[in-house]
Amino acid sequence: MMAIPGSRSSSTTSTNKGTCSVCIKAVKWVPVLFILSIVVWSYYAFVVQLCIITIESTIQKVIYLVVYHLLFFMFIWAYFQTIFTNIGQVPSQFKLPEGELERLTHAETEEMQNAILERFSQNLPNRNRTINGNVRYCEKCKHVKPDRSHHCSVCGECVLKMDHHCPWVNNCVCFTNYKFFILFLGYALLYCLFISMTSVQYFITFWRGGLEGMGRFHILFLFFVAVMFAISLASLFFYHIYLVSVNRTTLEAFRSPVFYHGPDRDGFNLGRRKNFMQVFGENPKLWLVPVFTTSVDGVIYPVRAQPPSSSYHTMENSQTSLGDGTAFDKRPSTEDMEELLYEINYEDE
Repeated sequence: MMAIPGSRSSSTTSTNKGTCSVCIKAVKWVPVLFILSIVVWSYYAFVVQLCIITIESTIQKVIYLVVYHLLFFMFIWAYFQTIFTNIGQVPSQFKLPEGELERLTHAETEEMQNAILERFSQNLPNRNRTINGNVRYCEKCKHVKPDRSHHCSVCGECVLKMDHHCPWVNNCVCFTNYKFFILFLGYALLYCLFISMTSVQYFITFWRGGLEGMGRFHILFLFFVAVMFAISLASLFFYHIYLVSVNRTTLEAFRSPVFYHGPDRDGFNLGRRKNFMQVFGENPKLWLVPVFTTSVDGVIYPVRAQPPSSSYHTMENSQTSLGDGTAFDKRPSTEDMEELLYEINYEDE
């Protein structure tokens, strides 16, 4: 059989790429494995060295172990939910059909490209724009970006209501797992605070020379690690509680989302109660449970009523309000846009 020229080299290249991809995926799990190793060690140090070996009072042992395991369970549950919850996908109606994609690729000017995207997105529930007032389009995923979505270079796709990519969970923190992430931070903080408060007296005893054996070193490091993690977690947890209260993502905190009327950092702010319920749902019994209760679909987000601005569009493109503070933008429609669309259609014929 005659060998196909270059087949071996292409096969080798494909194999190398596959090996590199596997290695990269494996490396991404290193931070998660580090956190889990710390958690496993802390379990041994607290349960075995502190509660079983060091503490003498049976009642104190039982109380400590019951509270500890409750916090431990909720912390691990929320952590795994944050890690393994799928980031979701952009709905298919946002993806350009082959015909529209072909026209977009061969459009001669940026104005023609914008006209094609404007025409395609007329029936999409989008209010966010680029800084230039154009339709937000992802050239890598070949679709119009839903509101609050961004392309994650690590995940390699657009993510709904992307907050940030977190290496400690090897996942994007976004629409599908944002509640889990906040609960993970909250329960991890309580976990560390509980360990710190219950081990501090034995930490003091250690310094006074009252503890003997190798177990004292476990208790010493347990206290230090718990305090350090508590400080770090507290700053993250309260920052994200603030972001929930103003209905803002980490990305939106650094760069304000742009609407038809212009940039507005509080464009999605509906008030603290509505903002909180948008993430945690309407059932108070499930607010502290790591199950999905978010009240929106990840694509359509209500916005607050705002005065129109002439910096991006004219007065005819102002918002329509439902009377409850929630507003929906009217889409721009100008004669220039119609002329561009007519020109494109005529050229295609």
